[in-house]
Amino acid sequence: MTASTPAVRAAQKATSVIPIVFAAVGDPVAAGLVESLARPGQNVTGLSVLGPELDGKRLELLKEAVPKTNRVAVLFLPASSRILSESSRKEREIAAQALGIRLISLPVRELGDIEAALETAKENVHALLASPNPLLNTVRERIVELAGKNRLPAMYGGPEFVEAGGLMSYAPSYADLFRRAATYVDKILKGAKPADLPVEQPTKFDLVINLKTAKALGLTIPQSVLLQATQVIQ
Repeated sequence: MTASTPAVRAAQKATSVIPIVFAAVGDPVAAGLVESLARPGQNVTGLSVLGPELDGKRLELLKEAVPKTNRVAVLFLPASSRILSESSRKEREIAAQALGIRLISLPVRELGDIEAALETAKENVHALLASPNPLLNTVRERIVELAGKNRLPAMYGGPEFVEAGGLMSYAPSYADLFRRAATYVDKILKGAKPADLPVEQPTKFDLVINLKTAKALGLTIPQSVLLQATQVIQ
């Protein structure tokens, strides 16, 4: 059992026989991990997190929370998954066009480039969207600190950023995904074949908002957004 796309690929290199269950992969079809959601094929199955599709919803919530937002910087690591990055880019552009938002790309080749990227962006954008990425997650405290320093309202791809002081996040409930992944393991141990178990998508989502950070940024989060939140940090 594993989670991210790189981890699943590593497991696939190690075995084509032992069943592999993943709990949280952005787009397993685009990444080539399974043949289709309905018929995964071979020895791999699990749960998708709808990675590319969710950036559009994140932009929508960010615009609703900070209505003046017309230009958004998108922080991402293109080298981590080119296929997934391209899918996410297309979804973001569709949402941005509908919302009247101009997107400004901030590709980060190395984690050490984040500070310079945000410093450059602060004069030209109203807000920040940090695309979900395991590597960015490892430096989340620094990203949150820099966003605050540059007074950028930011939307993140996981609640751990908000717990570290970020403004808001929207993501599938990872706790629910891992609980559901356990049911796959149970079925396989009882004789089911991974190839016959469809890849499922998330059914529960968490919107987390940090009101301390909103206050520090001089923002008042609209009640319509607060009512959608599953957790509000006071």
